[in-house]
Amino acid sequence: MKKLIILSFTLLLAIAFIGTAFAVPAGKTVDYAGGKMGKVAFDGKKHADAGAKCNDCHPKVFKMKKGSMKITMAEHKAGIACGTCHDGSKAFAQQGNCAKCHVK
Repeated sequence: MKKLIILSFTLLLAIAFIGTAFAVPAGKTVDYAGGKMGKVAFDGKKHADAGAKCNDCHPKVFKMKKGSMKITMAEHKAGIACGTCHDGSKAFAQQGNCAKCHVK
């Protein structure tokens, strides 16, 4: 019984921390092509410092694999993807703030 409890606890810890293997480490960014608007550099630390957690977006809003989703202008306007949080209430609005994320 004791071995089962220890094994269950170990498994639970492994599952809880598996996401850190995919996280953007401190001081690093993940760059995404931004088309005509310029690239977007996602900074995981900046989002974490603002109170966001990885599972707020992964895998519900964004899949874990880079390049698995192409964000279009229509999705920006519909509040999909980044707009899930960047709606002007939870985080700054996308509209009128292009240069906060897109760098030419």
